[in-house]
Amino acid sequence: MKIKPEHFEYIREKIMSLSTAPTLHSYTAQGLTEKRWRWDLLYMAGLSRWICDNIYLYANDGHIDTALKRITGCQKS
Repeated sequence: MKIKPEHFEYIREKIMSLSTAPTLHSYTAQGLTEKRWRWDLLYMAGLSRWICDNIYLYANDGHIDTALKRITGCQKS
């Protein structure tokens, strides 16, 4: 994973601190994708600007999505 460990931990803490986050099941029941759920959690955690200022300097969406998969437990073995 290309995301720096300290950045990964910051993202993880912010997402895990969401008190009213939607479940994956609620998203898929509406016909939305798992990927959309992960990225919406990132947005709901208020990380959009922070991602632009810190992560996009060295990583891309694919790297961010890999980190989100690990955080949400959606990483395939």
